[in-house]
Amino acid sequence: MEIVAYGVLKDEEPLLRAAFDRAFRGRHELRCLGLFLNRDTAPTAVGHEVVLCGANDTLDADVLRTLAGGGTRMLAQRATGFNNIDLTAAEALGLTVARVASYSPHSVAEFAWALALAVDRRIARAAGRTREFDFRLDGLMGRDLYGRTAGVVGTGRIGTAFARIAHGFGMRLLGWDITENPDCLALGMEYVEHEWLLAEADLVSLHVPLLSNTHHLVDAEALALMKDDAILINTSRGGLVDTDALLQTLRAGRLGGVGLDVYEEEAGLFFLDKSLEVMTDERLARLMTFNNVLVTSHQGYFTRDAVEQIVETTARNVEDYFAGRTGDNTLVPSPQA
Repeated sequence: MEIVAYGVLKDEEPLLRAAFDRAFRGRHELRCLGLFLNRDTAPTAVGHEVVLCGANDTLDADVLRTLAGGGTRMLAQRATGFNNIDLTAAEALGLTVARVASYSPHSVAEFAWALALAVDRRIARAAGRTREFDFRLDGLMGRDLYGRTAGVVGTGRIGTAFARIAHGFGMRLLGWDITENPDCLALGMEYVEHEWLLAEADLVSLHVPLLSNTHHLVDAEALALMKDDAILINTSRGGLVDTDALLQTLRAGRLGGVGLDVYEEEAGLFFLDKSLEVMTDERLARLMTFNNVLVTSHQGYFTRDAVEQIVETTARNVEDYFAGRTGDNTLVPSPQA
């Protein structure tokens, strides 16, 4: 059988192929495509029982109907998030859906800190200057993070890893989540209401999933609560932040810095080369004009360690499908399970 994978990145492909070679030892072939899966590309999956997809693929009801009509029976998402998949439609169509429930939390947590330090210490601006042999320090003054307050929104595995690093910096820790994490409490974290965290924190980092009740969790009201010189970091999901409200806040001269590895309209942009095209997304283009904003293209997870874990888990999910097994990674079980 040939298994097809969509949205495969150049550095990911050899790791993905190695994982599937180990798992299936020639029993199944793997076809890797750079295409993202959407309404236009879904017909290319005809005849493939198993499809590997990613967070930037669009798997709405229409796409899922096309896939199911072409013989697809299993979707293996190479990501933790699954808000791009219509699970209700998948179940109705008899599709099995699995994801990667967890991988190295350190990859994203460390990258969140890379963004935080970069915007605090104006690294991007400084690097641009020195490339032109401009060695002035004007406009590059940052702040010590030692002794300041880190607000961690979401204290699961990634949020906890972020909090451990903050503790190492000697920061006061505030947390917000539906349940208190004992590992974070052991670090001295104080759990508080969402509004209090926003008002008190010098650095706010988002580590919650994108759900109906977290969509635009950071909206105009939330941003108004934050300190004028606070730093906002989002390495989770773009939809957590109301981009229009963020732009209004930045235009008002508020926030010391913003680091975004995700963007609510990133599908069709991130992971692609758009350098020779006109940028038609005016909100993203506007964000790029602020010298205290740093945008990266959803690369927080992108370490060799994390990607190896992701592809190994994906291969196991496909093995489980063929064996009729379900597990912690199963989102929609097989109708025969």
